[in-house]
Amino acid sequence: MIIIYIVLMTILKYYSYVVIANVVLSWLIAFNILNTSNRFVYSILDFTYRMTEPFLNRIRRYLPNLGAFDISPVILLMLIWIVQMCMEYYIKPIL
Repeated sequence: MIIIYIVLMTILKYYSYVVIANVVLSWLIAFNILNTSNRFVYSILDFTYRMTEPFLNRIRRYLPNLGAFDISPVILLMLIWIVQMCMEYYIKPIL
């Protein structure tokens, strides 16, 4: 049971890193600092996009249109951190 708890916490931690990397990469591409014609940059962007878009699209369905602002990654990160805190508060003492 402890192993499952540790694995879930690690997956949530690394997934939050992927969400942050996706946001930073999208900013760097939007400001023309990185070029998507570079295969390495494109492969990293494609990986982060495929990992985060299913959850971000579900969150975007419930958000109002804010124009150029996309706050869905912030909400996703907050949800991840809430799940981590709940796991530490409720599950960790049981183990």
